[in-house]
Amino acid sequence: MKSSVLKWELIGIVVISVLGSALHFAFAWSGGWPPVGAIAAVNESVFEHLKLTFWPTVLYAAITYKLLKRPAAQVLIAKAAAAYVMPVAIIVLFYAYKAITGTDNLIYDIATFVVAVALGQLASYGILKVARVPVGLGWLGLFLLVFLAVAYGLFTFYPPHLSLFLDSVSGGYGIP
Repeated sequence: MKSSVLKWELIGIVVISVLGSALHFAFAWSGGWPPVGAIAAVNESVFEHLKLTFWPTVLYAAITYKLLKRPAAQVLIAKAAAAYVMPVAIIVLFYAYKAITGTDNLIYDIATFVVAVALGQLASYGILKVARVPVGLGWLGLFLLVFLAVAYGLFTFYPPHLSLFLDSVSGGYGIP
């Protein structure tokens, strides 16, 4: 059973990476339609790239829930863990490579994204492979996922003027 869960989590690395990459361009493809901005990157800020892991992770979790053969509480907390590990990993890896190299690099950006997705999926697997989790953790997982969904939407339309939200291309914040 654990190998089946591992298989789906590893497949998730590819699926989430591909879907997240597509979301990088979805806002532009939509002609800048604001509702798409709630789920897709609206500019080149680090913050906007964090959304690219969240929505594909949630979608993949919904699709694979039955295939994982785990209680809802366990899936919710596992996917919440993944949804928090991925953006933290992106932030740490991005600023670390930038501090070391002193420059932006598309190959490093892509590698950072894929490594962050892999770390999130492995965190999820770590939770999914345990025998049981308390039901309360499922509610916590749901709360954490909803919190992130709201935060991503809110900060897209009302971004704080902090470096994490600064569009490195336009020098602006939020939707251009």
